[in-house]
Parts: sequence; structure tokens; C-alpha cells
Amino acid sequence: MKNSAKKMAQVVEELYARKPEHQIRPRLEPTRLAAELMGNPQHTYPVIHITGTNGKTSVARMIERILREMGLRTGRLTSPHLISFNERISLDGEPVADERFIEVYEDNKPILDLVDQRLAEQGEAPLTFFEAFTALSFQLFADTPVDVLVLEVGIGGEWDATNVADGDVAVFTSIDLDHTKTLGETVEEIATTKAGIIKEKSIVVSNGQFESVAEILRQRATQPALFFGENFSVESTRPENFGVRFTVRGIAAEYPDLWMPVMGEHQAENAATAIAAVELFLGGRPLADEILRSAMADVVSPGRLQVLSREPLVVLDGAHNPAGIRSLGKSVDWQFGAPKRIALVAMVADKDLSAAAYELNQIFDDFVVTQIEGPRSYAADLLARDLEAQGGRILAIEPSIGKAFQSASKLAEESGAALFIAGSLFLAGTILGEMQEDEDGES
Repeated sequence: MKNSAKKMAQVVEELYARKPEHQIRPRLEPTRLAAELMGNPQHTYPVIHITGTNGKTSVARMIERILREMGLRTGRLTSPHLISFNERISLDGEPVADERFIEVYEDNKPILDLVDQRLAEQGEAPLTFFEAFTALSFQLFADTPVDVLVLEVGIGGEWDATNVADGDVAVFTSIDLDHTKTLGETVEEIATTKAGIIKEKSIVVSNGQFESVAEILRQRATQPALFFGENFSVESTRPENFGVRFTVRGIAAEYPDLWMPVMGEHQAENAATAIAAVELFLGGRPLADEILRSAMADVVSPGRLQVLSREPLVVLDGAHNPAGIRSLGKSVDWQFGAPKRIALVAMVADKDLSAAAYELNQIFDDFVVTQIEGPRSYAADLLARDLEAQGGRILAIEPSIGKAFQSASKLAEESGAALFIAGSLFLAGTILGEMQEDEDGES
């Protein structure tokens, strides 16, 4: 086991030595060439392809859980990971084993090297991390093999590496402003890029969208696109037992009184979209009540309104852009009411920081500010300045995430406040990782 973990770390290090995934190259040909040399594994199973600005991973997890409850062998590809690299590749709901990924990497490394060589001959840069990782993942799912792949885009859609696959169902979560330097300055530009995952045979299903965004998806679709609020809906919803109780009017049937242990009113819309996507994947058939009820009751979405402690209340969320933070605020009000709130926050430097600071100040009373590690880190003192400029009250600035968490927890406990952690998936992952290490050390 130790040897495989050590070898896996080496493999991951080799992949990360390539151009990192947040530095996007708008191109598909390198991934397509790598996949072709592997025998186009992405064409050996049906695909449900998911894009959007926020909610992609939650919807992917919901879809995969329903399909797995039906007895299908599932693959799920999501990004980024929170704690372990293996989280990105799921087989039947479990992270891929080190040995399996190592085997696929070693078998296909000569192909990656050949593609790099051909790119160099053309004056092109070698495969990026995400291009190489995506091609390897497609091969791994084909070798397993899976009955269906639930596939989340990395960024965008049209030229995202995952788009060498053809989605039988193209799923769109809510589209808003994010990655504007890469995807475009308006929601319409961003939607146009994301609509690139729609292929000739794709059935399109979507969360509620701005009307201009919905029109772009309608125009791109080759058959009528189906939207939340028009073709399917949530008929009722309420918070219950750190989860959500809701009723969905699907495309093929109504599904009353469902419950899932994930929080936030927006997650009911995500669940409705996931249910509609599975109905369409099945050719428009309704889902069996016992299958859907069991699947929903077992849905997990780590890092999304995840309760770390009930007494005192500590909640972790990966909201990291203005739209996501705005959604977080609505969920906090809806799910928890109005306790005094302290937020532990950190952000990456390539976000709309002024808008994010504004949204954070609409939700939280006081802040403890920290920073993530790595080249994308935004310094804690600069984020504190941004929050103060929007009227925020800073209780502490602590660059160390571990020390910041301890400080924020103590301040929340002393003041009887609830503690919320937000601003970055990297922050969420670091805290979850440190908590896991503490638990492992105690066991």
C-alpha cells in the first residue's frame, strides 16, 4: 500500500509538472489526438456532459447516484478535488484506486510522449495537465468498463478537454460571470462557450437561466431544450434536519416528498435538473419511486454547505465567485435563519474580488481572513482591505489556514456565533484535509 501511494504521488507530480489546469489553452486537437491514439475510449460508453458556472459537481453527484441506484456501473469525472487527487475519478461512487490509475498512466505514457513530440514539431506547447488527465481518465473508464460516464467540464465547454466526448445529454447548471478573462466578459459570451458541449445528438436540459442565456442554448440545440421552471420544476421545498425536503415535477412524472442530506434551496433546483437529465437519458421514462428516494437520501456533496459541527454550528462551503457567494447567502438565510455569523474567508487572485467582497458583506457580520497556498493565492491583508472597503469588520488576519481556523472557531464559540467558511474550494479542501489528518492521528 505504501509503495502504491508513493508511486501515485510520483505520477501526480509528473502530471502537475505540465501546464496547470487554471492556465487554460483554448484548443481541442491535442486531447483529440491523444484520445485517437488510445482508440477513442470516450466513444465506448454513453456520456452525460455537465457544464455551468456553479453547481456542476453537485448535479454530477446527484445524477451519478441515481444511475448507480438503478444498477448501472458508473464513472464520474469532476474537478477540482478537495483532499485527494483520486476524488476526481469515481468508479461506482468510490475514488479510483491508486493501482488502477498508475496502471493506466504507465500503459499510456508513451502515447502522451508521442503527442508531446508531435505538438513540438508543430511549434505547439505539450499537453497540459488537464488535457493529459482527461485522456487518461477516458481510457480508465473504458478499461473498467463503465455503463455510463457522468462528465463535468473543467472550464467553459467548447474547447474544454472533456469536449472530445459527445454527450448523449448535455446538462447546464446556472450560468453567470466567472473566469471572465478566459470565457468572456458577459453571460452571453460565457454561455456561447459553454454551449459548445451540445452535439448533434445531445438532448439539452438546464437549470433556470437568464433569458438571453436560455435563447443561446435553444439556438444551439438540435431538438427542443428543456428548462427548469418551464418543462420541470420544484413544487415545494423546505429545510429539514440539516437537509432539504422537496417535491419535483419532472418531465415524465411527479416525485413527491423527497429528502436529501444536502442543504440550500438551490440544491432542490439542482436535484430537479439531475432528475430530468436521468429521465431524458432513459428516453423519457419516469424513475422508480424507491430508486429515486433511496438515491436522494444518500446524496453527498462535500464542500457545499457541509456541516462540520452542529454545536457550535460550523459550516463549510466552496462558494468562490460572486454568483456562488450570493447563492450561499440565500441558502444561509433559508437553512439557518439569522444567527450571528462569523466568516473565515480566503480567495484566489483571479476572481472578481471587489464583487465577491461586496457579496460576502451582505451575508456575514465579522471576518477572520486567511490565504491559500500557491501561485494563485490572494494575500490575506489585501482581502481584508477589500472587505473593509465594503464595510466589513475584520476580527483577525492570519495567513496560516490552520491557525486562522482555530482563531475563528474560538471567536465564534466565545460570541455564540455560527462559523461559516467560504471563498475558495482550496480553503475548503485544506480544512477538510487537516481535519482528516487529525482524525487519522487519533484513530
